[in-house]
Amino acid sequence: MSEQQPPTVAYETIDKGLKPNAIGYMSNVVIGVASTAPAYSMATTLGFVVAVLYAAGVGVHAPAIILVAFIPMLFVASAYKFFNRADPDAGTTFAWVTRAFGPMTGWMNGWAIFLADVLVMASLSDIAAIYTFKLFGFSELSESKWAIIVAAVLWIVLMTWICYRGIELSARIQAALLTTEVVILGVFAVVALVKVYGSHPPSGSVHPSLSWLNPFDIPFSTFTAAILLAFFIYWGWDSGVAVNEESENPAEGPGKAAVVSTLLLLLIYLVVTYAAVAFHGPGFVSSPENAADVLNALGKGVLGEPLNKLLIITVLTSASASTQTTILPTARTTLSMAHWKAVSAALQRIHKKYLTPTVSTIGFGVLSIAVTVPLLLVSESVLEDSISATGFPIVFYYGFTGIACAWFFRRELKTSFRHFMLLGLVPVVGGLSMWAVGVKAAIYYGHSANTSSKPILGITLPLWGGIGGMILGFIIMMISRPYFKEYFSRKQEIGTAGMIEPVPTAAPAPIDG
Repeated sequence: MSEQQPPTVAYETIDKGLKPNAIGYMSNVVIGVASTAPAYSMATTLGFVVAVLYAAGVGVHAPAIILVAFIPMLFVASAYKFFNRADPDAGTTFAWVTRAFGPMTGWMNGWAIFLADVLVMASLSDIAAIYTFKLFGFSELSESKWAIIVAAVLWIVLMTWICYRGIELSARIQAALLTTEVVILGVFAVVALVKVYGSHPPSGSVHPSLSWLNPFDIPFSTFTAAILLAFFIYWGWDSGVAVNEESENPAEGPGKAAVVSTLLLLLIYLVVTYAAVAFHGPGFVSSPENAADVLNALGKGVLGEPLNKLLIITVLTSASASTQTTILPTARTTLSMAHWKAVSAALQRIHKKYLTPTVSTIGFGVLSIAVTVPLLLVSESVLEDSISATGFPIVFYYGFTGIACAWFFRRELKTSFRHFMLLGLVPVVGGLSMWAVGVKAAIYYGHSANTSSKPILGITLPLWGGIGGMILGFIIMMISRPYFKEYFSRKQEIGTAGMIEPVPTAAPAPIDG
């Protein structure tokens, strides 16, 4: 007997209670870019990327890492675009992978999104707290662990409240914060490069070169470790897709915004990376006293006092914006999981006035605090440990999204060369690249010499948080299966012909007279 084929189905957005048509295309782009927190990502991650490269004698090649990390991100963004066109579900990867590979794989991808967002909240709120104290000159408080914990908790509470109050308020605040962030980063990069090429260049400065974009000068082991960190820099552009059910033209706008977001991020990151590395050279950027706070370390030399405060402002707005846009997509992922009866129905509750997920939003805020406080207490380097740990669930669910795209749309791959490339080869290459880096990174961070904090029971904190967190999710899923039989009995599906064609927008009504 031949094996029964999965059903072919076409989807319509099922109302989960969220507010339709609340935000437009530009808000999708803003949320996608803001969620990656460009200034925060540059300030807290670029130094570690350069440090890994500098140890191998290729510190100036940080732009190459930024460029190479962008390629699989763009490839996976293609999968998001077409999956969202076919099935604009707020659960994104959870919903899509469930359809393509079945409920267990889908559930684990929903968990990966949730885990990555929980882990990153510690570093986001930590930076928001520290930079708040720095902005107002409270240097002693910025070095007090307990003061940082209190301020971090307050930031999480504030951003949870904003997300609770409605998507429009969240989008307006995001637009203001991102505008401030990008303008200041632009000023920083231009001034830095002007000084490098000036008559009195800074000490240790290096003239930028196109050769810095050449990844083949980087040793392979060094390359993979740096790429995982760079993946973190890009991570978050998919947040603009997670609000698809609240967007205008939900099947088309959010997916297109995902691709545009990655392109904008590449431009921002390359310009800032060139400026940062060139100003004092890679040795300055990668030094232990500067690596965790690159923009602030460069601030006085580039902008002078008191204008260097602008960089504190941009990192603060970046971290706070990303804290907010981390809560937004996570609440919608758990809402979708509850809607499809994969988790408790309580997570499906919607506020009658604000039309936002109530239990999902508040619950994630509370859990973020519960994870952030002990991590701030235990970790000797919250930034490096949480960033490294977050990379593992990121490559897991981004990788699955790319692979699932080709499998779900497999009947479309032979219909045209364009479909073969954009639905098949491109997403698969992106997904496999993610997984390959994840495997190499697990080996790299398995050695305590490559981490800042002391191992616990012989296992490093990045592995505890990233891989250990995924194992915990698998255990929770297996325990949950008897209680959510309807979801776990779902079968794999195949997309129908025409699902990935652009959704036509309604023509404007004729004007009388």
